[in-house]
Amino acid sequence: MEVRFNSRTPTAVADLDGLVTVSPRLLAILHLSQITGVEGMTMASQNGSKQPKLLERVRIAIRTMHYSYSTEKTYIHWIRKYVLFHNKRHPNNMGEPEIGRYISHLAVNKRVASSTQNQALCAILFLYKQVLKIDIGEMDITWAKKGKRLPVVFSPNEVRKIMSQLSGTKWIMVNLLYGAGLRLKECLRLRVKDIDFDYGEITVRSSKGNKDRVTILPEILKEPLRKQIEKVRRLHEKDLKAGFGRVSLPFALERKYRNANSELGWQYVFPSRTLSVDPRNGLKQRYHVHSSVLQKVVKEAKRKAGITKHASCHTFRHSFATHLLQDGQDIRTVQELLGHNNLNTTMVYTHVLKKGGLGVTSPSDKL
Repeated sequence: MEVRFNSRTPTAVADLDGLVTVSPRLLAILHLSQITGVEGMTMASQNGSKQPKLLERVRIAIRTMHYSYSTEKTYIHWIRKYVLFHNKRHPNNMGEPEIGRYISHLAVNKRVASSTQNQALCAILFLYKQVLKIDIGEMDITWAKKGKRLPVVFSPNEVRKIMSQLSGTKWIMVNLLYGAGLRLKECLRLRVKDIDFDYGEITVRSSKGNKDRVTILPEILKEPLRKQIEKVRRLHEKDLKAGFGRVSLPFALERKYRNANSELGWQYVFPSRTLSVDPRNGLKQRYHVHSSVLQKVVKEAKRKAGITKHASCHTFRHSFATHLLQDGQDIRTVQELLGHNNLNTTMVYTHVLKKGGLGVTSPSDKL
């Protein structure tokens, strides 16, 4: 790695897990010591005080802004890729040209989807704006234009066929995707306290956009969910006896409510079979079922049902909205149940209400 010395300005170098900034004097010492690698070096300021590595600073900034853990992993991934693409140069020494070259590389060489390209750009801009506090000015970078895509929707008969291939907990979970319009992660993150049997509703906490909303609790799921919660209660008691029984709580609730993380109400409705270590606090806790479990179940059930549509768990949410509109429900009500900010987002489901292409009768049918 080529290193340039300057008596007045600090020089930036990088290692894989954390970019480090060192003063010219320290860099000279390293050179004289014939140290060629910078693995494991911490970031040091000119006065010698140690600071967190760059990727650690990114994590701190993300958690300060209460972004989700999946967003944290995604941003760390793209920032790491960006730095490696430019041969571990420090972002302080890069700007608009380097960002543009990397985004072009993703679009032209990697041929990533428009959403992936924009995701990478968001991560890099977050690095400069929120972490490095650098204003890179007006950028001549065009955001990838997303194509207009109509949602894939199951017919009611196709939903029945898929449901007939499921049983037990998986049947309940897929029924929540379809019957309550939940996103996959919203279903997995349900807590016991969020289900209100008396009012027949489900409260979805911190969903997309960090918003809460209320949606339907299907009558057909009330008894199965009561039995599922009873299973959760027995498992929770077993965990408590073994010295565990705690779950992670959002934001600072663990400090505000000291014992809430071991209460039944905060337990996940669909807990994982095994305990795992929380990557943020290092504690061994019981997490919810992993998203890949339900994704594989739906894929296999769809195959057995003989359905060839390119569909996923999210297709049940699309079907929920479309079937409500077909039954004559007000579009504003559907918008509220889905948690959409903009009515135009909900309007996309009205395409299915038009039988055939734009409601036009084919001339072949008149022969």
